[in-house]
Amino acid sequence: MELVLVRHALPHRLVVPGGVADPELSPEGRRQAAALGRVLATEPLHAVYASPLRRAEQTAAPVAAAVGLTPRRRDGLAEWDRDAADYIPVEELKATGDPRWDALAAQRWDELGVDIEAFRRRVLTTVAAIAADHPGERVAVVCHGGVINVVAADVLGLEQVLFFEPAYTSLTRVLVARDGTRSLRSLNEAGHLLHPPA
Repeated sequence: MELVLVRHALPHRLVVPGGVADPELSPEGRRQAAALGRVLATEPLHAVYASPLRRAEQTAAPVAAAVGLTPRRRDGLAEWDRDAADYIPVEELKATGDPRWDALAAQRWDELGVDIEAFRRRVLTTVAAIAADHPGERVAVVCHGGVINVVAADVLGLEQVLFFEPAYTSLTRVLVARDGTRSLRSLNEAGHLLHPPA
């Protein structure tokens, strides 16, 4: 079977003091999601799964509509910062020298308040269950950069959890054999963003 791991499209920057930031897609993000739906409509998909966070669900919607499926929500696909009071795109964190970017780049998870091993276990268990439910099929999994890094790093046998920055709506393909053997077919495909629909 083939897992098509998709990073969500670009969301709005959002700060919710004392609350939880769960932003919707920005206008650019909606264009990216439309382009994603167009490209995945050319492939046979048997299911579309999504993280419960708005940015993932709104990215999954045009994909599911294009192939006539209903997205299936999976809590285990949520990002490590799901309960944060702010969502600031990683590009902004990097450009402004935000200390959170430094902690991410150095993988100092304790400074970010993240139990990285619990996150890894949650993600890998969820993705393995999806793969087991779809032998011989192709499934889109709309999630987050951290989730995709965890899966790809595990397939490659890397100890480092974050090792690349997935582009918004990029595709990372993992092949899963019936005996559970996994291989990485592609990483960070983003050609569909070069010619988005009007």
